[in-house]
Amino acid sequence: MSQLSHINNEGKANMVDVGHKPLQVRTACASGFIRLQPETIKLIQENLVKKGDVLTIAEIAGIQAAKETSRLIPLCHPLQLTKVEVKTRGTENGVEVKSLTRCIGQTGVEMEALTAVNVALLTIYDMCKAVDKQMVLSDIKLDSKEKTDL
Repeated sequence: MSQLSHINNEGKANMVDVGHKPLQVRTACASGFIRLQPETIKLIQENLVKKGDVLTIAEIAGIQAAKETSRLIPLCHPLQLTKVEVKTRGTENGVEVKSLTRCIGQTGVEMEALTAVNVALLTIYDMCKAVDKQMVLSDIKLDSKEKTDL
């Protein structure tokens, strides 16, 4: 019995031990949407938002956020990500964001994929908040996850 076993007896939080799990290729995909006013969409398309290129900056912010997930969410394991991809796509109602995260590890990368989407959407919100007071973030979800043996 561990010297610290008394900590968990009262339902306290702890980071799950994944040390016994085999190394596997872990992949996760997530997506989300931000609804924007037509005027805002036009400003983004014409690259006229004062803060800069909204979609490129949102993609970079999402990548950066995925790499920082374990620092943002207390019980997430720090992972050595091998791939992070964040893509934005303008639609007639707003912007769709999709992410893909991958690592070789003992635990999944779902939280990294979801964090990438959320921060990309929040970046769009931040960059457009001066011109659009009706933005809505929605449909943030994990689309898929998989693990394959090495």
